[in-house]
Amino acid sequence: MKKFNWKEMGVEEISAAICKCLHAHNIKVTLCGGACVTIYSDNQYKSGDLDFVMTDYSLKEIDPIMEELGFIRTRNHRHYENPECPYFVEFPPGPLTIGEELVKKRNYIKTKYGELCLLTPTDSVKDRLAAFYHWNDRQSLEQAALICKTKKIDLKEVERWSKGEGSIEKYKYFLDKLK
Repeated sequence: MKKFNWKEMGVEEISAAICKCLHAHNIKVTLCGGACVTIYSDNQYKSGDLDFVMTDYSLKEIDPIMEELGFIRTRNHRHYENPECPYFVEFPPGPLTIGEELVKKRNYIKTKYGELCLLTPTDSVKDRLAAFYHWNDRQSLEQAALICKTKKIDLKEVERWSKGEGSIEKYKYFLDKLK
């Protein structure tokens, strides 16, 4: 497997390299969480980890691939670390949902290290708002607003989803924050 200079790569490149290696072994993953915020906010927010949601695979299947990339499973047994990489990698179990809804669309970004599969900008906003809606996480509210400032977001879709989450008042608060 190709050797990577992790320290010289950005979050998008590192994520794409990992995604490509896993996809080469027919393990489909989608980047979500704070790393998407980093990518979509043009690095205005700095995530410390890369969260890839997988479905129908076990960590035992991922272990040898991650080991080839120089990552060892540690901590709570879902985290992988590489001393050469500025991010740790986590594989939360699937299915990929935001609140109560399954994620249906993915975004794909081509890089020189391969194609990265990640949440769409709109779903990334919903992902961050879910933490605000359900746990009053103000940092996640700020992250959702950052994405809206740099990317085109389908706010009608976010509103529809917010109603389904029973959080229309918090959605209105979010809209006020965007002004």
